[in-house]
Amino acid sequence: VQLQASGGGLVQPGGHLTLSCAYSGFILDYYAIGWFRQAPGKEREWVSCIVFSDNTIRYADSMKGRFTISRDNAKNTVSLQMNDLKPEDTAVYYCAANSADPGFCPYQYNYWGRGTQVTVSS
Repeated sequence: VQLQASGGGLVQPGGHLTLSCAYSGFILDYYAIGWFRQAPGKEREWVSCIVFSDNTIRYADSMKGRFTISRDNAKNTVSLQMNDLKPEDTAVYYCAANSADPGFCPYQYNYWGRGTQVTVSS
């Protein structure tokens, strides 16, 4: 299983970014991909997940309404569209994968990609 996150950058407060996670090496129907982030000096935080078998989608409460996760099977990517970004969204964002039952995001993820830096600052 290979994962690679991309699309980070510097954006002003209120702006938007779309991150992309390119994946390979696993059977789609049995896996889920999650997004996580880690800010300096803080623990890693779960952001969102999508379960491939039934398109179950979940978000952390602080991201609901601002972030949207989606998949593109043709491109083997999962995207995280982030709107109305705030300085507290500044972090390294990671995508991860794990097997998952329909309807449930994994509790743990065994496969991780390199992160991409998102900085929200004026």
